Amino acid sequence: MRNKIIFFSLLLLLPKVGYANLGKDRAYWLDTMIKMVEPVYVNLSRNTLRKNMPVETREGLDVGNEREKVTHLEALGRSFAGIAPWLNLPADETEEGKLRARYVGLVVKSLTNAVNPESPDYLPFGEPFEQSLVDAAYVAQGLLRSKEQIWPRLDSLTKQRLVKEFKASRRFKAPDKNWLMFSAIIEAALLEFTGECNMKPITYAIQKHKEWYKGDAWYGDGRRLHVDYYNSFVIQPMLTDVLEVIKRHGVEGDEFYDVHLRRFVRYAEQLERMIGPDGTYPPVGRSITYRLGAFQALAQVALMKKLPKGIKPAQVRCALTQVMKRQLVEGTFDRKGWLTLGFCGHQPRLAEKYVSTGSLYMCTLVFLPLGLDASDEFWTAKDEEWTALKIWNGNADVTPDHALRD
Repeated sequence: MRNKIIFFSLLLLLPKVGYANLGKDRAYWLDTMIKMVEPVYVNLSRNTLRKNMPVETREGLDVGNEREKVTHLEALGRSFAGIAPWLNLPADETEEGKLRARYVGLVVKSLTNAVNPESPDYLPFGEPFEQSLVDAAYVAQGLLRSKEQIWPRLDSLTKQRLVKEFKASRRFKAPDKNWLMFSAIIEAALLEFTGECNMKPITYAIQKHKEWYKGDAWYGDGRRLHVDYYNSFVIQPMLTDVLEVIKRHGVEGDEFYDVHLRRFVRYAEQLERMIGPDGTYPPVGRSITYRLGAFQALAQVALMKKLPKGIKPAQVRCALTQVMKRQLVEGTFDRKGWLTLGFCGHQPRLAEKYVSTGSLYMCTLVFLPLGLDASDEFWTAKDEEWTALKIWNGNADVTPDHALRD
């Protein structure tokens, strides 16, 4: 009898399958991600995104400037690239799985509306000006990251319209800086989904970034090194995704993949060390109002299960969770749930002139590890201190940091 009591007591301790009973960190990440993207996809799926999304710039709300013409595509592209790995997980009947199924439907409907010229929320990729190229690229990246679940669910007309819109973005010539990756990833997506593309933007972007490499995992943003987070916002994740596509298709230039991957892993290692013991990190460089998007590279290396030997998946999970809790303070969202301009709360003066409400959804790029199954050690391993916390707590086992010599 006593053994039976012990057995049934142990059963009660086993985790139940379902969203509400996930590990505390995964549940928190999901809640936070959904809070961010719900207004975008509910509205775009209903053709009310232009109608209901505020357009805030550093000058204020709804000022009638040119950002109103591009901000909605920014919200779609950036948030899609962030949630795509989660969408790409196989269907299941857990509470999280049901939530994901709902979002797959919302994203499919949103993309359908976004490329329908008759829709009130039509978001053209080839106009009105160059910013559309940027966010067409994030749509392309989102499609690549969710290719098992989203592309197959799009109807043939929507696929045709997406291809047409991607090709329309070719009218914009990317300048010689991180923007080269935007044209490159659009062509990579065309290669992936149609079997054909213009290889020139891909080969040119790869060649220039080879030339712009500055050492110890940092690429210049053009010829010059910029001390900011654009190696994480754009350069290294998009370069990785482009190289993966051309490697999969056996296209010339794929030999650079292994070289770049070593740099990508090293750069992720540096980002992990930038997270302070309390979850703060340096607010340096431009576009800091993209908030958590600064950690896209670290998040992607974790998703790829390529973290360096000295960094455990659990310490990345714990570090990024603390960053979220430290940064997403009161004022981050307005009363209707839209993101506001700022780094820690509502701080519109921190925004550059090219930043508006839609731009801020770059912060969803931190959620890439949600593309790992809930049973992955990233989510299930016991809590671990991250590097800065270990050092400041006097841990004697932390190893020194050394530059990548390549």
